[in-house]
Amino acid sequence: MNKLSKMFTQTLTVIGVMGLVACSHLTSESESMSNKEKAVAVIASIETGDPAAINYINAAQYTQHNLAVGDGLAGFGEVLQALPEGSAKAGVKRAIQDDNYVVLHTEYNFFGPKVGFDVFRFEDGKIVEHWDNLQVIAPVNPSGHTQLDGSTAITDLDKTAENKAIVADFVNTILMNGDMSQINKFIDNEDSAYIQHNPGIGDGLSGLGKALEELANAGLTMKYDTNHKILGEGNFVVSISEGIFANEHVAFYDLFRLENGKIVEHWDTIETIPAQSEWKNTNGKFGF
Repeated sequence: MNKLSKMFTQTLTVIGVMGLVACSHLTSESESMSNKEKAVAVIASIETGDPAAINYINAAQYTQHNLAVGDGLAGFGEVLQALPEGSAKAGVKRAIQDDNYVVLHTEYNFFGPKVGFDVFRFEDGKIVEHWDNLQVIAPVNPSGHTQLDGSTAITDLDKTAENKAIVADFVNTILMNGDMSQINKFIDNEDSAYIQHNPGIGDGLSGLGKALEELANAGLTMKYDTNHKILGEGNFVVSISEGIFANEHVAFYDLFRLENGKIVEHWDTIETIPAQSEWKNTNGKFGF
C-alpha cells in the first residue's frame, strides 16, 4: 500500500471511531489559509501524501460527482489504493476562486497522463463537494500549444462579474444556439487574437472553423445543450456544460481568458458521461 493510501486508510479508521480530529496546529494553519490554498493542497497531496490535506475536507459531508468514484472520503480512498505506488503526479497550473467555489486546472498522472479541471465547494472553510472533468493528454495542437501552457496570471478582479456575463452570453449565443453571425461580439477576426489550447484546433476563428468543418465532414456532432455553471475570477472564467461530442453524451469544461471585453484564450476538457448503470455514486455529473 502506498503512502497516500495508508494515510486515507488510517484517516477513515479514525473517522469510524471518533470522527475526524485535527491537531491544534493544523486547525490554526487551516484558519489562516484561503479556500484556494486548501484546494491546491488537497490536489497536491495526491502526489505528496501530505496528511494535513485531510484537515481541509469535511469528512462527514463530502459529496462526490466523479461518477467513477464512490461517495465520500471512503470512495476517494478506494481509488487511491488502486494506484500503482509512486505513480501519481498532480501539478496545479491555474487556480480560480469564486465565492465558495474553487476551480483548479491541473496536469495529472492518475492512471496515465491527463489534464483535468477540479471544482470544490466549501462550507465553513471545509470542502463539502467535488466535481471534475478529465481528458487524456494529447500532442500539441495545430498551432503548437499544449492543453496546459499559456497565461496564468489573474488580473482585472474588478471585471469578474462583467467577464462572467460575457462568457455566459457566448455560451448561450454561440455554443448553444449556434448564431455565428454574433461571433465578433466575443472574438476578434485575427488569428493572433484568439489562442487555442484544444488539442485538435488551431488558433483564431479560422482554426475553429476548420475543426468544425472537419467534424461535419466526418459525420460527428458537437452540440452544447445545457450550461450548468459559470465561475470566474478576474480575467479567467470557467463554463461547465453538457451536450454531445462525436455522438457521445459529454461534459464540456471550458476555461476562457478575457481582455478588454473579448475572449482571447481558451482551454478545455471533454469527458464522456458513462451510462447510469456504471455510476459509482448517485450524485450525477453536475448538480450545481
